[in-house]
Amino acid sequence: MESRITELEIKISYTEDLVDELNRMVYRQQLQIDLLAAEIRALREQQQNAPQSEQAFSLRDEIPPHY
Repeated sequence: MESRITELEIKISYTEDLVDELNRMVYRQQLQIDLLAAEIRALREQQQNAPQSEQAFSLRDEIPPHY
């Protein structure tokens, strides 16, 4: 009976370590998501504040460098 309890304690310990690591990973990913969302907002604001002539420009309109 005592060996089963010891095994369960070991498994709980590993599980707690795994949960802690997963929590740290989720936290880091949330920081990255927040940073990317802020960059997207900045790009949208930049596009909205750009003059209309710049917004109409397309990469299709640009002449390739070999011409």
